[in-house]
Amino acid sequence: MSHDAHLRLEHERDSRLTQLQAMQAGDGAGREAEEQVMLAQRDTIERVLKEIEAALARVRDGSYGTCPTCAKPIPVERLEILPYTQFCVPCQRRTA
Repeated sequence: MSHDAHLRLEHERDSRLTQLQAMQAGDGAGREAEEQVMLAQRDTIERVLKEIEAALARVRDGSYGTCPTCAKPIPVERLEILPYTQFCVPCQRRTA
């Protein structure tokens, strides 16, 4: 599982980096409202990149796929949809 998780996380990271690069390439031509949207999108992408890097660290240290709050395994289906998630659904709801 950790090899598959590592590959999914690398794909997610590469996708986000590509999005950031595309946004930076188009930075010169925006109106104020468009710039605000771009800044919000950039913040979101950067946050997700940090979450992906943290998930890669969990893969390396062997804690990937285990919820740190309840210590139960995170369902594989959830990890397939959101490979960088740190929490199971019930614990995520409590932290939100």
